[in-house]
Amino acid sequence: MSIQARRRRERAERERLIVTAARDLLESEGWDAVTTRRLADRIEYSQPVLYSHFKGKSAIMAAVATAGFADLAVELRAARVAAGEPRQALAAVAAAYAGFAERHPTLYEAMFTQPVDLPFGRPDTPPALRQAYEELREGLRPFTREDNVETLTETFWSALHGLLVLRRSGRLPRDDHERRLALLLDRFAT
Repeated sequence: MSIQARRRRERAERERLIVTAARDLLESEGWDAVTTRRLADRIEYSQPVLYSHFKGKSAIMAAVATAGFADLAVELRAARVAAGEPRQALAAVAAAYAGFAERHPTLYEAMFTQPVDLPFGRPDTPPALRQAYEELREGLRPFTREDNVETLTETFWSALHGLLVLRRSGRLPRDDHERRLALLLDRFAT
């Protein structure tokens, strides 16, 4: 292995360590706990090392969000592929999406509600973001009819996201979540 290859591998490993430490802090204590000083202490590197990998906290947040999208895409794909017929597949994707948001509330906020410098719906959208969106789109594709699949996906995603955010904030009662989700599926999976 060449010295350059080893250095690239070591750099990638440090970045992974930084993102993992940031995600751990995020999920256990929230974004206010994610500081370069605490990250440096956690990974046992100096703050300048962090800044050699990321321009600041917002870049770290974007990396954490991107990793979250990669995890979400894997879960959505597994749910969609494991389901049988199209309606079951869409229901499984919606349930997996809601389950991810429930299990990782602060990560979900970083992905969807915190200001992060990630391009959505553009050619330069990171692959992990695109893959998560594509799983939603593939779950909806059988129900497209004359609708544009992109617009249908955006609308379904918006409605699903809205239900989750309103439930989490206490504006919608938690006990009616399954009924709301079933209603959403009834409207889109016809």
